[in-house]
Amino acid sequence: MRRPAQLAERERVAGGLNAAFDRCGEVCKEYAKTFYLATQLMTPERRRAIWAIYVWCRRTDELVDGPNASHMSALALDRWESRLDDIFAGRPYDMLDAALSHTVATFPVDIQASTTNTMKSQEYSQYAPCVQPFRDMIEGMRLDLTKSRYRSFDELYLYCYYVAGTVGLMTVPVMGISPDSRANTETVYKGALALGLANQLTNILRDVGEDARRGRIYLPMDELEMAGLSEDDIFDGRVTDRWRCFMRDQITRARAFFRQAEEGASELNQESRWPVWASLLLYRQILDEIEANDYNNFTKRAYVPKAKKIVALPKAYYRSLMLPSSVRHCSSLTSS
Repeated sequence: MRRPAQLAERERVAGGLNAAFDRCGEVCKEYAKTFYLATQLMTPERRRAIWAIYVWCRRTDELVDGPNASHMSALALDRWESRLDDIFAGRPYDMLDAALSHTVATFPVDIQASTTNTMKSQEYSQYAPCVQPFRDMIEGMRLDLTKSRYRSFDELYLYCYYVAGTVGLMTVPVMGISPDSRANTETVYKGALALGLANQLTNILRDVGEDARRGRIYLPMDELEMAGLSEDDIFDGRVTDRWRCFMRDQITRARAFFRQAEEGASELNQESRWPVWASLLLYRQILDEIEANDYNNFTKRAYVPKAKKIVALPKAYYRSLMLPSSVRHCSSLTSS
């Protein structure tokens, strides 16, 4: 009698998990259409895991950037972090938490200290606990509660790591590293970090006007001053030659992070490379659209037209077929 009862319980749990992952997919499809498109190129197990991570990140972001953000407090973030501990301990509060709890148990994050120490000054043991990138994202939300200006790029970099670089670290275990890769794990994690940073910098450059209307400036204040610009130029939405020059420099920096991200993307599992390359190429095109808008990111929102998205997919697929960079290098040496 026990075995049928145990089987029924396993089926009940599996059914609940399936419903939880399906709901994560629905949320992803509704709020991140381009990202959702990229996840369709993944295997079902990896796709569902990425959805679960996305939904947790979105819910975390909405604590300080959603409709109830004005009522949010540091205490609420403390409670959210405590709930995160429960997720990692296998005690999910709701179905969406359950999806993430299953994901982090199936794909645990394992980050070398030398990787994380390049992101922030906090000291880690030999391996950072798998929960650390999730905790760091919550720390980024705490920054948003108290900080609306960034004096230098070093400060902005730390913020970008907290709110987006962490996402790259969360997803590497899901994507997996190619068995043909001879790169070390740190290289792959750094590439994933770079992609998260590049995406966030792109978001910042796309949303300058929107952020300004909320009283926020996510740009290095010292670099604005060096360019002969002030906060009033941002709030007034002045597209001047000085602004264009400043924006060109910011876009160049973002593209450099995308180039660094390419190194990590080429080392991933074959079945994960296509969606990652698709995401990279599609997001990088937002920078092209900012340029096409004559750097007017105050009143025009840069977006990638559907036709360009369609064209990018076969390009991404071609890049995904290439061997990991380290293997290509070794192959070229062998054949020469």
